Amino acid sequence: MEPTLAEMLEAVDAAITVCDLDLTILYMNAKAGKTFEANGGRSLVGSSLADCHKPGSTEKIRQIVASGLPNVYTISKNGVNKMIWQAPWKKDGTISGLVEISIPLPDSMPHHDRG
Repeated sequence: MEPTLAEMLEAVDAAITVCDLDLTILYMNAKAGKTFEANGGRSLVGSSLADCHKPGSTEKIRQIVASGLPNVYTISKNGVNKMIWQAPWKKDGTISGLVEISIPLPDSMPHHDRG
């Protein structure tokens, strides 16, 4: 039997968080719950992303959903390098919120130019 999308998102080794246009957290996968465990983990679902971010970060999130353009960057936190991908998600062609995927990166990573 094929796994469901929900089962796949739960098993992925990347933190996935989804919010609506009001910045209310709609979904956190298991990795996101673990990543934000000190702040409440999955009990944060239903609360506001604005309560979890500095004002500048909250403004950036609002800009992403307003512009429709993704925000991608890398960070180092607690000795782990991560790529953060934040982008609007759409329902019926209309921006409905933001998805953030935080992907742990290895210490060294090959780059392939396939152009």
